Amino acid sequence: MASVRPNIVQQRPYYQPQPAPYKPAFYTGTFPKPAALEPAVDFWRKTYAVWQRSEVAFHDDRYLDVVYEVMTLPGYVAEGLTTEQKDMISQRREYWKAQLAELESKVRYGAALNANDRQLIAKLENNGRSLNSVLPGLSDRLRSQRGTRERFKRGLEISGRYDLQFRKTFRDAGLPEDLAYLPHVESSFQPSAKSSAGAVGMWQFTKAAAKTFMPGGDRVDQRYDPFVSANGAARYLSYAYGKLGDWPAAVTSYNHGIGGMKRAQNQVGSDFVRIVDSYDGPAFGFASRNYYAQFLAAREIASNPEQFFREGVRYESPLAPGQYLAVE
Repeated sequence: MASVRPNIVQQRPYYQPQPAPYKPAFYTGTFPKPAALEPAVDFWRKTYAVWQRSEVAFHDDRYLDVVYEVMTLPGYVAEGLTTEQKDMISQRREYWKAQLAELESKVRYGAALNANDRQLIAKLENNGRSLNSVLPGLSDRLRSQRGTRERFKRGLEISGRYDLQFRKTFRDAGLPEDLAYLPHVESSFQPSAKSSAGAVGMWQFTKAAAKTFMPGGDRVDQRYDPFVSANGAARYLSYAYGKLGDWPAAVTSYNHGIGGMKRAQNQVGSDFVRIVDSYDGPAFGFASRNYYAQFLAAREIASNPEQFFREGVRYESPLAPGQYLAVE
């Protein structure tokens, strides 16, 4: 059957005119941004809205303000990298790993430092850090991150289909409607997204989570339906907030699980910054540590797109829940 896109409203041209309900109040109190998280938020702000997919940042995976280099891949760079492009990134990663390992050795044994060494040390000691506290394991913490500016912008465009209804879903559930920004982190608003962990759809539900929180339970798999999944996300987040007591932990549980975040709170306390800095649970890795910072960055960009995408964003026309299958 041919799919026909319903003509609900005219496509919203760039930013103006923008209907008032589309841009509600900013929940600064509900989703706090502690000063200690700002370096991570800034890193993801750059990843989402500054660095293009042809750019690769080499950085420390614990101290995200420590960015050693932003490499630009030559030629055309698609969403998927070629073998040659992957090799270029690997070679540059090995270069930086060797540089950092050499710096560790020089400092440990009191060898003479050159100008490049001193520049690296200045980066490491930024924000009041002592060199002795960050030097151990320095080369092992090297990580690379591709920019996603094009993908995030496309997610903004697609979000026009769903944003109004998603906000209503959370509002009707008594939840902060800015939770509607979570698909920017989960899937870039791609309805057919799949993860290696078995999560699918725009809201990235696993079968087990869908059975518990989505309407219909395990009788029918509706994880690819964005509107049904949004209702499931509202149920999940309401339950998570009730169990964990604050939104930073509840939002992070969307990645790490309610049980995982409860274990973190039991081990190091409920202070979220302390959890991010100190909790060493075996599954609490880079993605979990950064999930809330990613959400804050995505929320900031999506709330103020004109600040980050001055060329404009063409939001797609809103859909109603019953019209989804006719479109996809």
